[in-house]
Amino acid sequence: MFDNMFSKAIKAPEFPSDFNWINTTDPLSLEKLRGHVVILDFWTYCCINCMHTLPVLAQLEKKYQDKPVVFIGVHSAKFFNEQDKNNIEQAVGRYEITHPVIVDKEMSIWRQYSVKGWPTIVIIDPTGNLVYRQSGEGQKEMIEDIIDTLLEKHEKKHTLAREPIKITRTHHKRNAILSYPGKISIANGKIAISDSNHNRIIISDLSGKIEKIIGNGSAGLIDGSFSEAKFFRPQGVVWINNCIVVADTENHALREIDLDKNKVTTLAGNGKQGQWASAGGSGNDVSLSSPWDVAVKDDQVFITMAGNHQIWTCDLKSRLVKPFAGNGYEDIVDGPRMQAQLAQPSGITIYNDLIYFVDSETSSVRKIDLKTDHVQTIVGHGLFTFGHKDGNTNEALLQHPLGISATSNRIFVADTYNSAIRMIDLEKQNVSTLIGKNGSKGVCRIGDPECDTLGLYEPSDVKMHDEKLYIADTNNHLIRVYDLKTNLLTTLNIR
Repeated sequence: MFDNMFSKAIKAPEFPSDFNWINTTDPLSLEKLRGHVVILDFWTYCCINCMHTLPVLAQLEKKYQDKPVVFIGVHSAKFFNEQDKNNIEQAVGRYEITHPVIVDKEMSIWRQYSVKGWPTIVIIDPTGNLVYRQSGEGQKEMIEDIIDTLLEKHEKKHTLAREPIKITRTHHKRNAILSYPGKISIANGKIAISDSNHNRIIISDLSGKIEKIIGNGSAGLIDGSFSEAKFFRPQGVVWINNCIVVADTENHALREIDLDKNKVTTLAGNGKQGQWASAGGSGNDVSLSSPWDVAVKDDQVFITMAGNHQIWTCDLKSRLVKPFAGNGYEDIVDGPRMQAQLAQPSGITIYNDLIYFVDSETSSVRKIDLKTDHVQTIVGHGLFTFGHKDGNTNEALLQHPLGISATSNRIFVADTYNSAIRMIDLEKQNVSTLIGKNGSKGVCRIGDPECDTLGLYEPSDVKMHDEKLYIADTNNHLIRVYDLKTNLLTTLNIR
């Protein structure tokens, strides 16, 4: 039936010869791939739906690794920052993508293939014809059926390559203490760090001396002792007395680290991604969807459920997990908390009766007043309105922020795709840049001989403690410290 998706045979457009490729030593072309089933994944690395698709593609790649089947990512960027090849390479490393990726300059391949949204899967048969194009998640069974049918059909027609093409991958893992650190939390002179791509949580003192490592480093959803436990690219962490609650993002779970018992348990989540419209549930019976950050007030853990475009709560006594704000539709609409619309909330903090959070896809900072139960936007305008602009909160622009910290009159924002730390003065209703463009020196890379002060590189979190900002400098694989009194940015010596 999939052959009838197009009214007649349509040849797939060839890849531009001058575009950059990532994760392959040699550029690919459809001519080189003649005889192969080719699966194109049109994605952009900010997109939560694209992130949900990547594990599915990884499973299929493994299944068909000995067959003439080739998976290719077509990175068609949404944000300015995502157009840079170096930044896309970092995302390929962060999500441990093993297939080649072509950098779709100015979305020209996107237009040639008539793609309308992220993610979109396109399948090309071994003779170069388009046979399938579909956007959205949940396509695994359909993709498998089409691949199996095409392999059988073209083997009979003798139009299938005898052996799969050999593609030499170019991505290598970094050898560093931290790998893409995601979030941090500070309490009682201790800092908890989600060492995301090492699948573990690190606890150090404020000088950087490691005191505990939780998780054995392998990806998985396993409870138990600190050396037995497994996480999968965890993000948010928050202290609750002598425990740490973890948003175990790619396990779609909420975990608890008990430092008295030296034990990890799963508070909520069964390891399966939840449905878009979900009423929640209890403990290990409920399915979550990419919990990204956590904050706590009284006995309630507030969770940015990025995959559902909502804020959820988990009651620590009953382990009941349910939506708290957002109706599930992706947009920037204020109002009563369950009628408001959010867009991939990715960072959260609480000050008194105010919940502050960042909506990454609308490049916004928003708040929920627990006294009025209303959502209000502080900075931000829409899904496709972003940039770097200081000034009045009504006019200021951010670019895909992921982290946030608040005091009585100031909000600090990890403005991720601007590689900056921004400050919102709530009394003056003003946004300024502390680190990054228009602030201190801009981004330069590790090892740059012309760089005397290393800038930030896509920071994912910021937390204030004792007039210092502690920053998860994600793509630099570091924790940084910015002294608000001296305006000096230094690196925390994790050891």
